Amino acid sequence: MRSSSYSFLPGRRLRTVVVLALTAGLATAVPAAQAEPTASPAATSTPVAAKPYMGWTSWTMQSSKYPGLNPKGDYSYLSEANVLKQTDAMAAKLKKYGYEYVNIDAGWWMSWSWKSQFDEYGRQKADPLRFPSGMKAVADRIHSKGLKAGIYLPVGLEKGAYNDGKNPIWNAEGCTTGDIVYDDLRTTNGWDSAYKIDFSDPCAQKYIDSQAQMFADWGYDFLKLDGVGPGSFKNGDNYNNVADVAAWQKAIKTAGRPVHLELSWSLDYGHVEDWKKYSNGWRIDTDVECYCNTLVTWENSVDDRWDDAPAWTDHAGPGAWNDLDSLNVGNGEMDGLTKAERQSYATLWAIAKSPLFTGDDLTKLDSYGLSLLTNREVIAINQSSAPPAEPVTASDPQQVWAAKNPNGSYTVALFNLSDAPASVTANWSTLGFKGKASVRDVWNEQSLGSYTDKITQALPAHGSRLFTVTPRGTDLAWTAYEAEAGSLSGNASVADCSACSGGHKVGNLYTGGKVTLDDVVVAKAGTYQIKVSYISGDARSALVSANGGGATSHKFAATGDWGTVNTVYVPVKLKAGANTITFDSGSDGYAPDIDRIDVQQSL
Repeated sequence: MRSSSYSFLPGRRLRTVVVLALTAGLATAVPAAQAEPTASPAATSTPVAAKPYMGWTSWTMQSSKYPGLNPKGDYSYLSEANVLKQTDAMAAKLKKYGYEYVNIDAGWWMSWSWKSQFDEYGRQKADPLRFPSGMKAVADRIHSKGLKAGIYLPVGLEKGAYNDGKNPIWNAEGCTTGDIVYDDLRTTNGWDSAYKIDFSDPCAQKYIDSQAQMFADWGYDFLKLDGVGPGSFKNGDNYNNVADVAAWQKAIKTAGRPVHLELSWSLDYGHVEDWKKYSNGWRIDTDVECYCNTLVTWENSVDDRWDDAPAWTDHAGPGAWNDLDSLNVGNGEMDGLTKAERQSYATLWAIAKSPLFTGDDLTKLDSYGLSLLTNREVIAINQSSAPPAEPVTASDPQQVWAAKNPNGSYTVALFNLSDAPASVTANWSTLGFKGKASVRDVWNEQSLGSYTDKITQALPAHGSRLFTVTPRGTDLAWTAYEAEAGSLSGNASVADCSACSGGHKVGNLYTGGKVTLDDVVVAKAGTYQIKVSYISGDARSALVSANGGGATSHKFAATGDWGTVNTVYVPVKLKAGANTITFDSGSDGYAPDIDRIDVQQSL
């Protein structure tokens, strides 16, 4: 970054979100008695990121144009006074439900006019007006409430820290900032606001060590590393920050304090194994904030997550989680959402096992928002040992997501993503059984009794329901049909596929390419939920039909790459006896590659 000003923050979707502050007001010093070091909750035996973290982030209100939030100009909401106000509110309202991280986002080393400040070793230095007591005192105050403190950095060596390469590196004799960058001063991160660090020089690791040690000495328990690539809308060698992330992991271990390392934003799926190896979580998408006169809107960009989350689902687990960004459902009108949208937002975040951190003003939670953030059954789903939910239906406007729980029950969510009311049905066959099941309404904490074969709900626009479904019926038997055994037309062709069940798949389904699976036999006529195993590096649609009849278009979410197989169910009407089922790209479309289908042997 330039020494005179930061260029990376302003602008729609040029930033990410991670953890911490909210409150309006002028900065005030922490009383001396409160600035005394206190024991940190981090000093426990619980592994870092054993469960999705819960907390609060400052970025959401910093970035909003909502009247009164940033009275001193853009991003001025971030101040010591506001952070401590939100800390007190979290301790009083949310701590008992598991919320614990208070995360300070970008700007803690910036003046009100957004000029950066650094110490003599090229490390970020707290602005004395924003944080007059200093960052250690703020962390101590957060810890005194039994909470954990989070802090933020952009990846790379900020331009303002370079100082013509003359700044020495702390605790690294003979090393300077000139030693740790490339001779051509190539830039990196999502805003090109930093010089790329050359980790072939041992001084580079020493610089990261010095930053990690500073944060450990201050008592911080969480670091959001932002603008990381590949991702953050950047690709290429200059923006490959895997070495930076690895260096940070090493530095955190050396510093001797447990720290949750979170990466942002829109991380590249192709490097998911690196993110899993070196960090505790990663943002899978762009910012959820709208950078407008509310905190978010449905279209910018809450609704993106239903399309983008499925590819990442299998990679989340203890120690490393998919981050859907901040959950801003608590402030009513300021959030910019309907009640139905707020519930759907919270439902997806919970079942996807995303961290639950809000950017709302915790001092002004409305009763509905507080109920969404503190529903113990919903939180239990998010924090349980069950895997994240994923779509069991195609990614159409009406969707069903599910996950099997260790006790044999299922978490089942129904979503109506269309702009008009619609009914949504969860068929038990998509969960692998038929017959009866006990159903519990999770949000309303109410048992609904027994349902046979399915449950249907009328939902408002952008609405949802969340259930726990406990099977009382019988398991289904299925018959598999390999796509490569079908009849091909147009551009369709068979290709090798090591991840596919038969070692092959049918691809090149574009501009009229189609595959028809023959002799699909069922004993009874009716609508069957056909399990489709497919591969698609991006979201694609296919026209699905039976016996040459009318086709229905279904959207298939991206599987992340062209070597990963996912499965969803689509409804198809079949006749008793032999049937044909066709997947057609349409005259000008591109369909996913098809591995196989599975058809239940009886209704």
